[in-house]
Amino acid sequence: MFSKSFTKALTKRRCRSRLASSVEQEDRKLDSSVTEKESDPICIHRERKRGALKMKKNVVALLAAVVVAASSLTSCANKNTGKVVNIRVWNTEFIERFAKFYDKIDKTKTISDTEYLLTDGTKVVFTVTANDNNGYQNALDEALKNQETAALDDKVDMFLMEADYALKYANSDFTLDVKNDVGLTDTDVADMYDYTKTVVTDTRSGKGSALKGVSWQATPGLYAYRTDLAEDCWGDSSPEFVQEKLKDWDSFNTATAEMKAKNHYMLSGYDDAYRVYSNNATNSWVNSSGVVTLDPQIKAWIKATKNYSDNKYNHGTTLWKDGWVADQGPTGNVFGFFYSTWGINFTLLGNSLADAKGDKKVGNGLYGKYRVCQGPASWYWGGTWLSACKGSDNLDTVKDIMKVMTCDKATAKNITKDTEDYTNNKTAMHELATDSTYGSAFLGGQNHIALFEESAKNIHLAPMSAYDQGCNEKIQTAMRDYFTGTVTYEKAIANFKSSLNTVYSGLTYDATFDAAIDA
Repeated sequence: MFSKSFTKALTKRRCRSRLASSVEQEDRKLDSSVTEKESDPICIHRERKRGALKMKKNVVALLAAVVVAASSLTSCANKNTGKVVNIRVWNTEFIERFAKFYDKIDKTKTISDTEYLLTDGTKVVFTVTANDNNGYQNALDEALKNQETAALDDKVDMFLMEADYALKYANSDFTLDVKNDVGLTDTDVADMYDYTKTVVTDTRSGKGSALKGVSWQATPGLYAYRTDLAEDCWGDSSPEFVQEKLKDWDSFNTATAEMKAKNHYMLSGYDDAYRVYSNNATNSWVNSSGVVTLDPQIKAWIKATKNYSDNKYNHGTTLWKDGWVADQGPTGNVFGFFYSTWGINFTLLGNSLADAKGDKKVGNGLYGKYRVCQGPASWYWGGTWLSACKGSDNLDTVKDIMKVMTCDKATAKNITKDTEDYTNNKTAMHELATDSTYGSAFLGGQNHIALFEESAKNIHLAPMSAYDQGCNEKIQTAMRDYFTGTVTYEKAIANFKSSLNTVYSGLTYDATFDAAIDA
């Protein structure tokens, strides 16, 4: 049988033909009538009727054009017009998920690690730009600026964004409403964690709180610790025992001193606990008037980290640097690390191995010797959102990728089983959290999903601003010299303000910003 679109087009064509035929028949009747003098009343009437028929012809032609145009617009809204789906990313994490779990890839035809052919002939191309020196956002912003004039197959169809700068794009006209524009439904996103939707909600007045992205992951955080060092210090390494030792910040500080007495570090670097504090803040970094505030939670992190640094409770490393990476492996002497979901499977596991190219199994470095517990507070860190780009000529494919990768329970469950990531589907995660047969081999068989599920229930979403990435990065950098004793606290604050002002213009600082740390 014919498709619905073909049938609708045929019906419109027949209707248009009938209208035109009716007009032509009346016109021919006039032409075949007896010719009269122009002054004859009958002739005058006939000419008037002929004029009316000409007008009728024009109206019919106009209506036909409108029908065709409307049909064309509807077709463009519902179908892909491009042959290439361009997706911007900063690393390979989502590419790997897409390659393994998206069900429309033509597995018989391999192009490259960043290009995939779908079963309908569409090509998906990933453009990878590293985050270093804000490289990813700079490249993305340039592409978005040129989006309107770009060739169809060069337009950005989808891009990924992180929590620290999600609001910058959610509160812009470059991103599309995933429901009203892309076509996802309330049912599609109903089982996602609410905070993952809040992060990418357009907060501008008059925008109707549009949802500007969806994520396949939720990112509650835990404390990952070494069982061998727990046994050395306390003679017990069970998650229940260790959690009792670390149940709040006072208990955590006591445990830190006990680890030090056994010549172990509690944390690796200055930045390790930052997200546990910062993501429990009660104030946004920058308010709607452009005033920067130093939240009490940020001050608490500064005080705690200065204490840890002065007492050698941490190893003095910097996040992501070689020393920090080495501290997670068999040559390290650090008890534990604050990590969210992606960090355990995407970072810690690899860093724990003695042989990075060897089998991931017990006997290779610290594989099987880490466990997780809740730690002193509930928190989250990071996450990745998929956003549809205004001007995309492949919205059907964009919608399907979003639906399969972020809304489908079976896909979510399979991603977690395969990668140990915590996905953004509450039902799927609860099924694994309560599955007595599920466990992580890397974590010695522990069901970390059960702990992540509890942590996710208590996530406090700190107020966000479009300046979060810069503020978070600059405060950690500025305070490093204070932690090492190179500069005073007052100088570190001055350095922070100066560095922030080089990135953002027009900011001011609240009256208490320069106050002493104990104030």
